[in-house]
Amino acid sequence: MSGAGFLEYLFNPYILGGALTTLWLTLAAIAGGLVVGCALAFARLSPLRWLSGPAHLYIWVFRGTPLLVQLIIIYTGLPQLGIKLSVIESALLGLILNEAAYLAEIVRGGIQSISVGQTNAARAMGFTAPQAMRYVVMPQVMRMIVPTLGNSVNGLLKTTSVTSVISMEELLRRTQVLIQEKFMVLELFLVAALYYLLMTTAWDFIQRRIERHYARAYSPGGSGKTTAPPPDIALEQR
Repeated sequence: MSGAGFLEYLFNPYILGGALTTLWLTLAAIAGGLVVGCALAFARLSPLRWLSGPAHLYIWVFRGTPLLVQLIIIYTGLPQLGIKLSVIESALLGLILNEAAYLAEIVRGGIQSISVGQTNAARAMGFTAPQAMRYVVMPQVMRMIVPTLGNSVNGLLKTTSVTSVISMEELLRRTQVLIQEKFMVLELFLVAALYYLLMTTAWDFIQRRIERHYARAYSPGGSGKTTAPPPDIALEQR
């Protein structure tokens, strides 16, 4: 191993560009996954079978098949049906659809962990079902699922490397390209590993701040602040 080679590529613009691609790919996938995942979670909890059935089937399929297979089907299979997507579009779609299946179960589990008595109490106070979910249930759900969501983000940062199989130029793909040109296998893989470690460490600090934010109202000496009810509900309670 060459220490000079490691230092030479530690701040290589090509590698840095791959790291930035990994970062925005992760943020876009987790944001899209949360939107789709929440919709799936509420569909799974619906008493209507035409909603809960397809949601359950979706989660079963995407959790039961590898992301690698899903990406290949999206990138090489969909064009045979007349749906042509670019590498970036295929990578984003695959990551979002896959992550949504896992996030849906996290959100569903969080909602079901809240006692139904709290929802009933909120309804008795004049809250509508959506208001009870927004002001009573979801703040507690967020406090409970933030650690698990944080782990999902951490894992997704590394899972983006799978998109290299469809030539998505994220960190691992660009590292592999340089290895083929420079034949510095260990040095370049160590550089990539260091970047992954730095990104996951930075996220760990952010996750801890988010956890402390949602835990303040429940910790000794915390502010005890909760989300205020809407004006019409507040007036009805007087």
